[in-house]
Amino acid sequence: MFYRLLSVVQRQRTSRGWQNWPSARSGASAAEAHSVALPAQAQVVICGGGIMGTSVAYHLSKMGWKDIVLLEQGRLAAGSTRFCAGIISTARHLGIEQKMADYSNKLYQQLEQETGIQTGYIRTGSIFLAQTQDRLISLKRINSRLNVIGIPSEIISPKKVAELHPLLNVHDLAGAMHVPEDAVVSSADVALALASAASQNGVQIYDRTSVVHVMIKKGEVTGVETDKGQIECQYFVNCAGQWAYELGLSNEEPISIPLHACEHFYLLTRPLETPLQSNTPNIVDADGRIYIRNWQGGILSGGFEKTPKPIFTEGKNQLEIHNLQEDWDHFEPLLSSLLRRMPDLETLEIMKLVNCPETFTPDMRCIMGESPVVKGYFVLAGMNSAGLSFGGGAGRYLAEWMVHGYPSENVWELDLKRFGALQSSRTFLRHRVMEVMPLLYELKVPRWDFQTGRQLRTSPLYDRLDAQGARWMEKHGFERPKYFVPPDKDLLALEQSKTFYKPDWFDIVESEVKCCKEAVCVIDMSSFTKFEITSTGDQALESLQYLFSNDLDVPVGHIVHTGMLNEGGGYENDCSIARLNKRSFFMISPTDQQVHSWAWLKKHMQLDSNLLLEDVTWKYTALNLIGPRAVDVLSELSYAPITPDHFPSLFCKEMSVGYANGIRVMSMTHTGEPGFMLYIPIEYALHVYNEVMSVGQKYGIRNAGYYALRSLRIEKFFAFWGQDLNTLTTPLECGRESRVKFEKGLDFIGRDALLQQRQNGVYKRLAMFVLDDHDTDLDLWPWWGEPIYRNGLYAGKTTSSAYSYTLERHVCLGFVHNFSEDTGEEQVVTADFINRGEYEIDIAGQRFQAKARLYPVASLYTHKRRKEDVELSDLHGK
Repeated sequence: MFYRLLSVVQRQRTSRGWQNWPSARSGASAAEAHSVALPAQAQVVICGGGIMGTSVAYHLSKMGWKDIVLLEQGRLAAGSTRFCAGIISTARHLGIEQKMADYSNKLYQQLEQETGIQTGYIRTGSIFLAQTQDRLISLKRINSRLNVIGIPSEIISPKKVAELHPLLNVHDLAGAMHVPEDAVVSSADVALALASAASQNGVQIYDRTSVVHVMIKKGEVTGVETDKGQIECQYFVNCAGQWAYELGLSNEEPISIPLHACEHFYLLTRPLETPLQSNTPNIVDADGRIYIRNWQGGILSGGFEKTPKPIFTEGKNQLEIHNLQEDWDHFEPLLSSLLRRMPDLETLEIMKLVNCPETFTPDMRCIMGESPVVKGYFVLAGMNSAGLSFGGGAGRYLAEWMVHGYPSENVWELDLKRFGALQSSRTFLRHRVMEVMPLLYELKVPRWDFQTGRQLRTSPLYDRLDAQGARWMEKHGFERPKYFVPPDKDLLALEQSKTFYKPDWFDIVESEVKCCKEAVCVIDMSSFTKFEITSTGDQALESLQYLFSNDLDVPVGHIVHTGMLNEGGGYENDCSIARLNKRSFFMISPTDQQVHSWAWLKKHMQLDSNLLLEDVTWKYTALNLIGPRAVDVLSELSYAPITPDHFPSLFCKEMSVGYANGIRVMSMTHTGEPGFMLYIPIEYALHVYNEVMSVGQKYGIRNAGYYALRSLRIEKFFAFWGQDLNTLTTPLECGRESRVKFEKGLDFIGRDALLQQRQNGVYKRLAMFVLDDHDTDLDLWPWWGEPIYRNGLYAGKTTSSAYSYTLERHVCLGFVHNFSEDTGEEQVVTADFINRGEYEIDIAGQRFQAKARLYPVASLYTHKRRKEDVELSDLHGK
C-alpha cells in the first residue's frame, strides 16, 4: 500500500551537509540522539522544521547570521510540508503574494545545483480554467498584473487548453489563463535542501526536540524552554504550522497567532495506460473547486470543498502528521468534478485518498512579522494551503525583517499586527476557517465581505442604523456601514449582487454623496483608532515631536495632519493629532492601525509614571457630520458660535451637544468637504445621534456610509494609509512635504532619509488619474492594482479608485515610476515627467486613457452639470 506522497528520502542520511547533524538521522541511534546536549545559547532559535522554518534558517544564514538553532519536534519535513501537493503557482490576487511565489519558484529551481539534493523540480506550467465570463474577467485581471512584474502568462481559448492538455473536457469553458513557468517539486525534498544549505552555513539543526514555551522578560525574548533543556536567545521564530497558535499562547505573555486547521483531501491514481508526461501542465478548475497535476504518470487531484472539516479546535493534535481517515463521502463532490473535467479517468485505479491538515487564517492571507507585545518574537505561519508557493519568498522577507529591521517589500497585508487578540477566539477561528477554505476557489469580486465572525465589535448606534437600512462591512472586527438601502429598494437583490461592472448600489451611493455636497449627512466612524497621550510635564510633546514628522507644538485646540515615519522616511501611520491642552494630545488613526500603532508607540516612547499612552478607541463614538448644512445643525444643538471666525478649519473644541457635555468637536471630515467630526463618550452616543437626526430633518439630513466617504476622499485626492500609503511611501512621494517640519531644526524619525531624498529626488510619485474614455455603464470598473501605462510603457499600479459623482468619471490614485527603457532601473520622477506623459489604465487587459494630476491640486475641476463640460485644470509647480 502506498504510504505517503512525498517521502523523506533515504539519501538524506548521506547527502553532504547532513552527516554531522546531532539527530537519529545522522547515524546515531534514537537513544543517542535524545542524549545530545543543546547549545546553551544562540542568537536565533527557530521552531519548526518544515518549509517555513528551513527557509527562514536558509535566508538568515545567507544574510550572515550564523548563530542559529532550528528545532523540530518530530522529523524534518514531516508535518504539512510532507503532504503538500507540490504545486508552485504564481497566479495570486495580491501583488506581494505574486512576488513571494515568483521568488520561491526561482529559488527552488536552483536549489539542486546549490545543495546536491534532488528536489524533483519540473517546469510544467499551469492552466487556470474559467467556466464563466466573470471567472475569465478575474483571470484577465491577474494576467495583466503578472505580465508587468515579469511573470509570463496569457489568456487562451478552450481550443488551446485542449492542445496543451488533451485529456481535459473543455466544452463548458469560457477561456483560461496559461502560466508557463509554474512548476511542481517535492516539497519535503525542498525543505531538506534548504536545511542542508543552512547547515553548511553554520545553522545547528535538532529534530525530536519540542519547544515547551518561550521565555520572556520585560517584554523581550530571553530564551526557549525545550524538553531537553533551555537555550538563551535574542530572537525566536515561530514556524510551527498548525501548532503555532497554541505555541503562541503557551508563553507567560501570550501571543495571538490566529490560525486554525482543516482537513484537506486529495487522491492519487495509478499511471494512465499512456502515462502522463512529467511536464504535463497543472490544472486549476476553481469553478469546479479542484486542482489536478501529474503524479508519476497518473493523477494527483484535490480541492477546496464547500463544507470543510475543521480539526484540532481543542488543541489535541499529533506530534507528527500521520494520514487522517479517508472520507470518500466528503470527497465525492470533488471527485465528481474531476470526472466531469477528465472523463477518461473513470476506469483508472485510485491508489489512495490522502487526508492531511492544512492551516488557514481569518482573511486568507499568511501571517508574518514581529509580535506587537514581545520584542524579538517573530512568526511565519498560516499559509492557507500555499506554503510551498510562498515558502521561499516568505522566508526571505522574514529574514530581511529580522536582519535589517524591515523587509524589502511592503508586507502590511501579511503582517501579524493586522490582527488583534479579538481574532484569537477558538470559536471565531473554527467558524471563520469553515468560510475561508471554500473561499480560496470562490469568485471574489471587489468589495466582498466575510459572513462569519460578524457583529464582534459594534458601535452603540448599530441597532439604530441597522433598522434604517444600513448594509455592513467589517474592518478589524468592527462593523462599519457601507451604505443605507432606501425602503423602496430590494434588499435581498443588493446583498446578492456581485459584479466587476457597475454595482447595484451605484444610485444609492450617488444620493448619499449628493446629500454630503448639498445638505448634510451623518457617517458613523466609531471604528477609527483613538489614542490619548498625556504627561505631567513636556514629556508628551517632546516624545511626539520625535515620533511624528509634522510640528505638534501648536496652540491648544489645533489639529495637525502628520505622519509617523520609520528610519527610511516611510509611513508607519498617517494620522491626525489634536492638542487638547499643554500636556495632552488626542490621536486619530485608521481602523486597522490599532495594534500596529500601539506597538510602534510603545516601542519608541519612554513610558513611565510621567508619560501615559492610553487606547481610548472604545470610549468614544465618532460621528462625521458632512455637508454645507452641518454648521446649522451643530449651531442649533450647541447654542455656540460655529462660524469660521470662532471655529476655524482644523480646530478642536470640547462642547455640549444637546444635553450631552464633553463632546470633542473637530472641524474636519476626512473628505475635503465642510463639516465636523464629533467624538462622543459612548454613554451619550445614542442621545447625540437622535438629536442630530431630529434637528437635521429641516436641513435634509440623512445617513451615509463608507462608500460615499471613499468617493468623496478620492475625488479630492485624499490618500489613505494601508491603501495608498505604506511603510515604503514617504511624504515627498505623495506631495506632502508641507507636512514635514524640515525648517524647525527638530529631529524626528526618518528626517535624515527625507533630507537625502529631497536632495536626490524621488523615484515614484502619487498621482491622480481621471479616466477619459471609460463608459461607467458598460465597461469594467477599476478597483485597485490596475497597471498604469505612461506613453505605452508600464509605469506603476493604482492603489485605490472610486467613481466621482461630481466629475461623472472614474478616479484612480496610484504611483508613477520612471523605468529606464534600456536597463529597467528606476530613475528620478519629476513633476514635469508626470505632466508630460500620456496615460492609460489597464483594466483586465483593456486600456483606458486617463489624465494625471499631482497633489496638491488647488482646483481640480470646475463644477458643471454636464459631463462633457467638466474642465480639468492644469497643474503647475509641484
